[in-house]
Amino acid sequence: MQRVVYLFPGQGAQYVGMGKDLYEEFDCVREVFERANRLLGYDLAEICFVGPEEKLNSTALSQVAIFVTSIAVLEVFEKEVMREEECFAAAGLSLGEYTALHYAGAFSFEDALEVVKKRGQYMQQASEEKPGGMVSIIGLEDEEVEKIAKEASRVGEIIVANLNSPGQRVLSGDTEAALLVGRLAEERGALKVVHLKVSGAFHSSFMASAAGKLERELAQVEIKPPKVPIVSNVTARFVQEPEEIRRILVRQVTSPVLWQNSMEFLGTKGAEKFYEIGPGRVLSGLLKRTLPEAEVRNVADSKSLERLRRRFSAQVT
Repeated sequence: MQRVVYLFPGQGAQYVGMGKDLYEEFDCVREVFERANRLLGYDLAEICFVGPEEKLNSTALSQVAIFVTSIAVLEVFEKEVMREEECFAAAGLSLGEYTALHYAGAFSFEDALEVVKKRGQYMQQASEEKPGGMVSIIGLEDEEVEKIAKEASRVGEIIVANLNSPGQRVLSGDTEAALLVGRLAEERGALKVVHLKVSGAFHSSFMASAAGKLERELAQVEIKPPKVPIVSNVTARFVQEPEEIRRILVRQVTSPVLWQNSMEFLGTKGAEKFYEIGPGRVLSGLLKRTLPEAEVRNVADSKSLERLRRRFSAQVT
């Protein structure tokens, strides 16, 4: 039997309407959103389903929205599709690591939701205290990207913050430095340069104040050993001890996301089949560029769920 991995998306995957069709069709999805609404004290479902987009895209709300939507999709996916297969490991991009940890039983839903809510708030506050930006570069070798970062650091702090897939890197830091990185990358022949629509310089020292606050928050939360191995963004290795998880989640806010390394590590462990669970299809694309031979499916809405259901039914018969 193939080794199956669950992947959970991070901030940026959100879109107005996410989860709506599944909410209308499945009781288990409604229960997840209703539970979240009670805990949060506001109607998260309405923000996810009707927006406005500006509100949903704010760091303080988008992280909670993606986490809850991903858990709701996971609930219906496991009930409707995953009957014959067993998950071998899980990983999540940045925020998605919390979804993976909850899935694996390390966090309760209540604790995970509260920490994710505070994490989004703290990162929003850090962005306001120390504004910055992020820029994605596609199509340059790592050496060239490092040279560009070094040159741009003359005008402000900038680092490689996301190693997403071969040929795709995201730099994070000072706003002027990020703008200069974009110009230099275009001059050096990058296939694509995208200035990300984010509120701050995530996964850099610009988030230091958020990390300090998050450390205090995580100290109050019970973390259990995960029942399924979880790959850490920070180390690109399995993390299992509760205290190690606590430390790594604090470091994650200011450390580069080693996503390509994480997928390569899973490949060395024999992972062959991946499911991206939650809004968007970004992780599926990154995986295909990193492990071209891997099989990857996305489940985010009724259409993608039905496609998987039909595929499993055909395999069983």
